Amino acid sequence: MVKIKGFKADLPASTSSIKIPPKTIDQVIGQEKAAEIISRAALQRRHVLLIGKPGTGKSMLAQGMAELLPVKELQDIMVVPNREDENNPLIKTFPAGYGKVVAHQFREKARAVSGARTTLITALMVAIGVITFYYTFILRMPQALFSGIIAAAFLMMLSQQLKTNKIINIPKVLVNHRTGEKAPFIDATGAHEGSLLGDVRHDPFQSGGLQTPSHERVESGAIHRAHRGVLFIDEIATLEPKMQVALLTGMQEKKFPITGRSERSAGAMVRTAPVPCDFVLVAAGNLDTMRRIHPALRSRVQGGGYEVFMNETMLATKANEEKLIRFIAQEVTKDKKIPHFSAQGTAEILRVARRMGDRKGHLTLRLRELGGIIRAAGDLAKQEKAKLTDKKHVIKALIKARPLEKQVAHMFIDRKKEYQVILTEGSLVGRVNGLAVMGDAGIVLPIEAEVVPCSGTKSEVIATGNLGKIANEAVKNVSATIRKWFGKDLRDYDIYVQFLQTYEGVEGDSASIAVANAIISAISRLKVRQDTAMTGSLSIRGEVMSIGGINPKIEAAIDAGMKRVLVPSSNIKDIVIEKTKKIEIIPVKTLGDVVSHALINGSKLVKQIKSSDAPIFEVKTRQKNKKVVMA
Repeated sequence: MVKIKGFKADLPASTSSIKIPPKTIDQVIGQEKAAEIISRAALQRRHVLLIGKPGTGKSMLAQGMAELLPVKELQDIMVVPNREDENNPLIKTFPAGYGKVVAHQFREKARAVSGARTTLITALMVAIGVITFYYTFILRMPQALFSGIIAAAFLMMLSQQLKTNKIINIPKVLVNHRTGEKAPFIDATGAHEGSLLGDVRHDPFQSGGLQTPSHERVESGAIHRAHRGVLFIDEIATLEPKMQVALLTGMQEKKFPITGRSERSAGAMVRTAPVPCDFVLVAAGNLDTMRRIHPALRSRVQGGGYEVFMNETMLATKANEEKLIRFIAQEVTKDKKIPHFSAQGTAEILRVARRMGDRKGHLTLRLRELGGIIRAAGDLAKQEKAKLTDKKHVIKALIKARPLEKQVAHMFIDRKKEYQVILTEGSLVGRVNGLAVMGDAGIVLPIEAEVVPCSGTKSEVIATGNLGKIANEAVKNVSATIRKWFGKDLRDYDIYVQFLQTYEGVEGDSASIAVANAIISAISRLKVRQDTAMTGSLSIRGEVMSIGGINPKIEAAIDAGMKRVLVPSSNIKDIVIEKTKKIEIIPVKTLGDVVSHALINGSKLVKQIKSSDAPIFEVKTRQKNKKVVMA
């Protein structure tokens, strides 16, 4: 074991020495509460709804539940022909492993009967041939040839009919298991209607003795294959409402008939007897799922199961660091194509987990993304024929295997700098470098503001740049704060705010202090330092509040070439990036702090505001450069 500064856990010289738990439920990282509920739900066969961000372990919990289900004898399900109504096949169940045996017995019996019939028909055909030849050519009776042909045709039709009857009487296995097999785990994520609920195949030959028997065209659905096991559906709210209702019916009745559901089988008259589907549902989704899931289906889960909200981070304790080290070993073992990690490589992955956690003293639980970095680093090590994946491979992987959002963010930064949309030096009036996130990548967000005399009967705040609802509301709140600062006469002016080249859209309120700073600069005509970027939410009382994505935002400011960045003081503890030496990080608590640091002579402006209940400022409009005294 190796002790590395900054980590509580001792790091193994190689993750190959880490033991992997045999049970899937024990391999889930950081979801102890969810694992406990899953274990309890498995014991009582309860349904579970898992809500949380992608990659936090929802599918692994569902697989773990299948392993924990109480031993219950599995059943083979067969569809057999209905002699009274061929369009309504019957359903039979047998103990696991017997379905194929029964079908084989029917097939062997049909083969034996078919063999005897074939022998008899062959003998009759030979007899007809001999008799026809004798009467036609020996006794010179030409009409006998015609009679022989008719008799032979009749025998061929009889043979075909017997063959069809043989097929019709053989049952079809819909669901089969091996003796002693564990409870099935069926992942029905993204399944279309027929795949989820069962379907009836189309038959182009519906007559003439060539048609496929109805029961032979029946296909089982995921709900039937999950009988006495676990049915897992991720992003369950994406299912159409009628499919959710059908799923609910299967959950309640524990059986569901199969009928034609696809476009090519929708006209079929076939509908089987109810097919057993006694499954445990593990449904998953994000917060939006709660709004879009069918109320009756959710009510069924609430009334007969559990709802679980997944953790997104966990405390960076020694025990949790050890769990993440085990996660690295698990990912390498599952992949089977990359080398294990050295102590330094493991430490670098832990640092990445800290940055992704985006909170001081926390580690991320978005483990699918972390697993992608592990595999990318392992691929680089494999390419170099290294025995272990080291720190340098992880660092290269973070650059070479960047997610699309980071690739796009870097492209935006480069283009905007090329066309001077992003400025990193000098000073300008009414122009501020804000910060935002795109996915998990930070971007620099240039914002401009201008104040002009009111063009209508009342003043307006006009914000442009493809703003979302929250962003628009944030601009209005900022304008209220600015009006309070500069007095009631500001109502005679229109305030324009533009988010430059934000074709991708803007949402959220983390650009509030940037918007406020741009407007104050436009009013006071004081210049804003362009080597400074800023991020922070602003209350209507002028307090700077914490925001999310602080680390990728600071990284974006560094990548853009900024020298300073203003951040909420409450977010200082969340900064865990290692590039902080490349930029000056300035914590701010109030709008006054922001103005003092961002505007040239901003401190003087703040003192003037604080010293007067009715502050006076000179506002230079672009119309005739007229000075307007505001009191």
